[in-house]
Amino acid sequence: MTSRNPRDRDAPPPPTIGAGATVTRLPGTARRADGARPADPLAARRRTPAPKPGRGRVPMPEGFPAPAELAPPARRMLADAVRIARWAGELETVDKRGELLPEDARAAGRALAMTVGAAAKAWGQALLVGLVEARDGGAAPGWRLHAWEHDDEAVVRGWSALFDAWTLLAPVPPAALRGVFAVLAGQAVDQAPQLLSFLHLVDGPVPDSELLELLRRGLDERRHGAGTGAGALSPIPHAASAVSAVRGTCREPQIDTPHAISDVAAVLDWMLDGLAAVGAVIREGEAAELSSLGHWAVRAKLEEICTVAQTAAGHIEQSALELLDACANYSPGPARAEYRAWVAARPVDRAVAELLDAAQGEDALLRGLAFEALRVAGGTAEQAVRAAVDEPVLRPYALLWLAEQSDEGGCAPADVLTAEDAAWLWVDTAAAVLDHGETELLVGHVEGASAGEPVRLFNRARQSGHPRAASVLTAVAGVHPDPAVARAARRSAFSVHRGGNGA
Repeated sequence: MTSRNPRDRDAPPPPTIGAGATVTRLPGTARRADGARPADPLAARRRTPAPKPGRGRVPMPEGFPAPAELAPPARRMLADAVRIARWAGELETVDKRGELLPEDARAAGRALAMTVGAAAKAWGQALLVGLVEARDGGAAPGWRLHAWEHDDEAVVRGWSALFDAWTLLAPVPPAALRGVFAVLAGQAVDQAPQLLSFLHLVDGPVPDSELLELLRRGLDERRHGAGTGAGALSPIPHAASAVSAVRGTCREPQIDTPHAISDVAAVLDWMLDGLAAVGAVIREGEAAELSSLGHWAVRAKLEEICTVAQTAAGHIEQSALELLDACANYSPGPARAEYRAWVAARPVDRAVAELLDAAQGEDALLRGLAFEALRVAGGTAEQAVRAAVDEPVLRPYALLWLAEQSDEGGCAPADVLTAEDAAWLWVDTAAAVLDHGETELLVGHVEGASAGEPVRLFNRARQSGHPRAASVLTAVAGVHPDPAVARAARRSAFSVHRGGNGA
């Protein structure tokens, strides 16, 4: 959320290409950039406030257009967000995520000649960029709205928050909510930096066929490198394992199977559409190129990386909680490097104990990341992880981690987890999506696990004993497009509230 402090303390972090945001490397499950929600969901739970890397002004690379040249396209891109922010003024009430109430969205649509969906989208962008702020249950104009017409650099910095969140704004086709597309798109987001850097170096239109080949090679390299146990899988770890075990199927999606070129092409199209939606990429015919804003964002990120590379080692001095919080924004490779450096900087038993302690907190995303970090410790963590099986919050993660160590990742989740453990893990990973991703992704989380029997899935979820079961089921009820499924989720959520345990 944008602060009311002076703007030099409020600027969003520099563009984080490919980090997504994403809670997860699934489409849109990456973490939102600062300002995407009314408040940072981790801020209240941090034991020691950690300074955010890259805070301050986004660098303007030498030889690039000045803010006065970059600001006009950014203003055009965010014109509707500015209009709705000015229309809203001081709003007494918004929902718990800072979004417009339905009646306000309808009123905005009528006043601004927008559809209700367009009004809601524009409001979300206004929140993301800092044109409006959520305050005391309502909303008010942010400082950036007041500076919008006369501060070009503030406009460009605001656009960078939009760029950071491209996965959240990408138009996800229905296929992206099911099966291999969701898994593949999650992996492909990690390849976005390579695609963007290539477009930056070429500095001109690049045929989609060339980008397709680049993406395919990157995914193949990832696939061949994922069988070592260091696994570059989802940052909501074992999400696929949870789905597989709840369904009772035999195996996770096979990462050793080459990706169908049609699936890779569909994912590339989704990525380019998402980057075009935020004004970073221009698509013409069967080719794509970076816009001036896109070139600036990539160059700024590359310079940031060079600067960080010359500083002292990243997070080795921080607590486990701060390490995991920071690495949630990294792609798998850099995250593993940070985990290795962090574990190597302290006695292994102490490192393992700190990671397990961090995993017992309320944040499901950090819990999953803690077990990703424990992969680095390998067999030296086995005794402590085995003891963690007795902790209900850690049990499913610990069982999968132990099975992976003993069987080199070849075990089937359904052979490791009971139906109860799998249901608990499904709710936990759904809670991570709910807290750090886009709620619409819960639809895919349901479809992947239910195997056409959502009522059975919801019954298991409500009986799991997970403290977030009711909120997850309520969220599913609010976003699922199938009214029958939404009603079933709502009934199960109500049963949890009543304390019902029947099948």
